[in-house]
Amino acid sequence: MSPRFTDNEGRFHWGQIGYRARSAFAVILSLTVLVGGGLVVYNIINDAYIEWRTTEDFIGEGTTDVEVLIEQGMGITQIGDMLTEAGVVRSTKAFRDAVSEADAANKVQAGRFKLKKQVPAEKAVQMLLNPANQIRLQVTFPEGKTMTQQRDIIAASVGIKAEDVAEAEKDVTQYGLPGYANDKLEGFLFPSTYQVVEPPRASSIIKTQVDQFNKVASEINLEARAAELGRSPRDIVIVASILEKEVNKDDLLPQVSAVIYNRLKANEKLEMDSTVHYAIGQYDKVTTTAEDRKVNSPYNTYRNPGLPAGPIGNPGKAALEAALTPADSKAKFFVTVNLETGETRFAETYEEHQKNVKLFQKYCETSDRC
Repeated sequence: MSPRFTDNEGRFHWGQIGYRARSAFAVILSLTVLVGGGLVVYNIINDAYIEWRTTEDFIGEGTTDVEVLIEQGMGITQIGDMLTEAGVVRSTKAFRDAVSEADAANKVQAGRFKLKKQVPAEKAVQMLLNPANQIRLQVTFPEGKTMTQQRDIIAASVGIKAEDVAEAEKDVTQYGLPGYANDKLEGFLFPSTYQVVEPPRASSIIKTQVDQFNKVASEINLEARAAELGRSPRDIVIVASILEKEVNKDDLLPQVSAVIYNRLKANEKLEMDSTVHYAIGQYDKVTTTAEDRKVNSPYNTYRNPGLPAGPIGNPGKAALEAALTPADSKAKFFVTVNLETGETRFAETYEEHQKNVKLFQKYCETSDRC
């Protein structure tokens, strides 16, 4: 035992022990008050700091996802106002300051972005500059779709109402159609995948499609090659539009093209079901009924000789090429006898064709696609 707690004879000195205990307790009590008071002061200062920070800016990593649209021509202040309204940043001032500090005034681009709500302005700027956060609108038009079908595709892809697309189609003078289009868009809305500029406008999409048609027509020298074939450029587009509807394998396009030209040369009606489908506005079936084929329409090639009155859809490059370069064939008939495999039979005579038709009818007995 320490001599501080015993007398000369080795016995406990209780007075010293009590004194030392009281002193230690006093020290511990003082430390407790000091530390406790420090925590209170720390909490007060921290709360004040957070309140000061969040007056003009958020802190943290953000909360829920949100999409924002920066339109062409928006300035930094306008963008800051929009982000504040969307709950992305706390204030326009904080955003402007963050843009200035990042020297990003000329780097923030127009477009649609996926951000987070309640992020620091500095983080919002970083997210806007990161291409991974940009949502790119695009629309894909498959080959052969009609104008009506394309309207629905636009509506589903970029949110423009189909009736607004139809309205934009009325004034065709703004789109740069070739003269042989006869002021009609059908057939000249080139099928492809297009990036859509924000905010999306039907007229911009249509103009891009017509421009692409003109570009492809120039690349394949459509007008000169049509003349060599003894056909007008419009005829070529019409034939190509039929090919898109009648053929499901590109390697068969030139052969079916030959069938069309052979029948035209022989002054025989084309009798293409696809032209009847266009006349009655039905695109989900392959065959037609006797009643369908009675429709009084300039597009009904069962009733009218020659080509239909205009294109029955919008053809792609492969179909246009096939319309310009038919196969060397004497066939005047064809029928796809298996819609799954695309197997197609060609014939020069009606009798031979009827045999092929029976194969198709047998296929239809077990298929719901006919």
